[in-house]
Amino acid sequence: MLDDRPAQGSILYLDGVTVSFDGFKALNELSLIVAPGEMRTVIGPNGAGKTTMMDVITGKTRPDKGDVLFDGSVDLTRLDEAQIANLGIGRKFQKPTVFEMLTVAENLELALKCDRGTLATLFFMATSEQRDRVAAVLGTIGLRDRASLPAGRLSHGQKQWLEIGMLLMQDQRVLLLDEPVAGMTDAETEQTAELLLEIARDRSVVVVEHDMEFVRRLGARVTVLHEGSVLAEGPLETVQNDHRVIEVYLGR
Repeated sequence: MLDDRPAQGSILYLDGVTVSFDGFKALNELSLIVAPGEMRTVIGPNGAGKTTMMDVITGKTRPDKGDVLFDGSVDLTRLDEAQIANLGIGRKFQKPTVFEMLTVAENLELALKCDRGTLATLFFMATSEQRDRVAAVLGTIGLRDRASLPAGRLSHGQKQWLEIGMLLMQDQRVLLLDEPVAGMTDAETEQTAELLLEIARDRSVVVVEHDMEFVRRLGARVTVLHEGSVLAEGPLETVQNDHRVIEVYLGR
């Protein structure tokens, strides 16, 4: 029986997680704890295990060994991707995936947690409460004046915000974001930082990022991965001055 006592009080708890691909350890005894309502940034060189870590949390990859718990006690290794998403863990990949022919508002409506069978989708009519929810999320992501535009007409940064909005529509308790400001303008990057700081007020947010200025702007605890393990952890200023981090990542 799994002893979940060390995980009590956490929203995400990974301990001793190892994943091997053809003998290569993508994760090597990885341990990570994220508290409810915490924002965490994860950095590290290519191949450090950042993507595999998110794959394990979301059920895309099964670990060879180790504990992966949600909300202190739910064993994520026993659940599939859909079950994990329904628990309240949402993931945004680096490249935005929105429905470009649909309007911004329609994209958000599609993300609502409700019956999505064929007939239900064909005859879907948003309730007053659901329309209010869409309006609130449009305001949060700064796209209220773009609500009736096809999503394909948005800028790259705006598409990223829309996809984050689609996760917000699902009331996810944890958001995993993979390089959310890649390809953005400086202005969009600044707006994205403000957006993430706002949504992190009532949910946990884990951001994988390479842009150190963006990481600094978020002001969150930083976890540095290297060769599938945690190399260092703490405030950005602390990890930036760690000689091991400088050697394997920041000094490159």
